[in-house]
Amino acid sequence: MSLGRAFNALWGANAASNLADGLAFVSMPLLAASLTDDPRWVAGLATVYGLVRLLAALPVGVWVDRADRRLVLVSANLLRGTAVAALALCVHFGIGGLLLVYAAFAVVGTLESAADNAAVSLVPGLVGPGDLDRANSRISASQLVADEFAGPPLGGLLFALAASAPLFAMGGLWAVAGVLALALPPRAAPDSTAVPDRTAAPDRIAVPGSTVCRDAMAGAHWLVRHRLVGGLALIGALASTGYMLAFSILVLFAQQQLGVDGAGYGIILAVSAAGGLIASYATPRMRARFGYRWTIAAALAIGAGSLLVLAVTHNASVAALLLAAYIFHAVVWGICATSLRQRLVPDELRGRVNAASRVLGLLGLALGSAAGGALAVVNVALPVAAGGMVFLICAAAAVYLLRNAGAGTGRAGMRPALKRT
Repeated sequence: MSLGRAFNALWGANAASNLADGLAFVSMPLLAASLTDDPRWVAGLATVYGLVRLLAALPVGVWVDRADRRLVLVSANLLRGTAVAALALCVHFGIGGLLLVYAAFAVVGTLESAADNAAVSLVPGLVGPGDLDRANSRISASQLVADEFAGPPLGGLLFALAASAPLFAMGGLWAVAGVLALALPPRAAPDSTAVPDRTAAPDRIAVPGSTVCRDAMAGAHWLVRHRLVGGLALIGALASTGYMLAFSILVLFAQQQLGVDGAGYGIILAVSAAGGLIASYATPRMRARFGYRWTIAAALAIGAGSLLVLAVTHNASVAALLLAAYIFHAVVWGICATSLRQRLVPDELRGRVNAASRVLGLLGLALGSAAGGALAVVNVALPVAAGGMVFLICAAAAVYLLRNAGAGTGRAGMRPALKRT
């Protein structure tokens, strides 16, 4: 069933953008490796990418709330396309070097934060409250196909033809995403799904002329004061830590405990991504039948179980199935948490609350990565098991936090007690 022309425009823009992201995942490190044989400089690309996203998150959230979100999405994609196309020309003609690649990747990371936040903030104004789960599921499915299945192999193939080829393709795809986003309505329809924060002090909400810092803190303040949305953000940060505990050293785990080479590792990851596609299809039905509380709790429990069993397995086929179960949990959790946040955050604060939640998640990723490396020195399976234990804590926290959640009936899909505590 169609979710409307406006949502289809957003969906198409996201799909084109995600395909460009998938190309970048492979081609940018390959480009860096072609310019230097120092692994620190190659790995540093990911560090710069994560750092700029962290630093840009809160200011971007303010921008998303102050400006027309359609124009934010259009501008971010067109500017990304322009920056990468300029880099492609430089690479093609042998101009510049590794520092230029770093600069382009920093620009791409910053603009990606803007595009992602604007897209998530637009969804509640484009579909009805009962369709949020379906809308987020479709976006998640297209992201998985583009990021995991289509983008990486296509990026590698294009790079084999010419180092600039995937860059030109990325620039074109982001330009297409920007053009498709022009079909969105100039301003989303007034959002009736969010629960207003009537207890917030008036001076905590953004006002014309207020500073970026004050506006950003208004979103963080709202997140801290809202038991459910703030609690979900904390669970998300903890889940990010658990994820990176295992996945920061997963390639070493695959080599040392599973005994697979690079090709085998790629096959395992491809199989695991299939779990996400299944989750994208199943999540709306699961949430409609069991409600947010048990859908989220069960998903997090599946994440815990998959990592705990993975830590003791030595069979690559079993590991691939366990990782598919893990990705299944991650997509179910992501869709449900996003839909809940979209329902409950006031429209005028949505970009900033998204940003504050994202900052917590990025900090969790950094913590998990550092801890995973440290634990792997002792035993390569230890961070995987630790990640499983973290997800057990997340599942228990979700059961408690969502104890007043309904089965998904009613105007906002919540019982009234869930609105505010």
